[in-house]
Amino acid sequence: MSSRVTILNAGFETDLPLPLAPGIRAGFPSPAQDYLHDTLDFNKDMIHHREATFYARVDGDSMRDAGIVEGDIAVIDRSLDPRNGDIIVAYIDGEFTIKRLDTTHREEGYIELHPANPAYSTIRIDNPDEFRVWGVIIYTIHNWHNY
Repeated sequence: MSSRVTILNAGFETDLPLPLAPGIRAGFPSPAQDYLHDTLDFNKDMIHHREATFYARVDGDSMRDAGIVEGDIAVIDRSLDPRNGDIIVAYIDGEFTIKRLDTTHREEGYIELHPANPAYSTIRIDNPDEFRVWGVIIYTIHNWHNY
């Protein structure tokens, strides 16, 4: 199965500033609770183009080696110009898919979309009319605890 997305509405009505702990180390315990002074609100701090930003739930495993797995939530900005190496949401043959954009062959007349799982093949786009870059993934949210 390729990694597909289900587009969700990114509603911005909720104001929920959560505490932000600075510089938590992954190797040595830190009493971070003593330093919770700043806050982080996803809608204000991580979304730069509200009108063009969408959430999508990932379906599939073609991007697993990039750390994007089934059930993750992708934050997609449609206002950004995709650059070589960006992870994008592409629209191909009536379906959305997540892949890494490779424009290094543009002068040769094609681009490639790379999965991040060796079980899947690279998609070669010879005719740019065959697909659209729907948006650029700017963040993913991964659930580490099953509720």
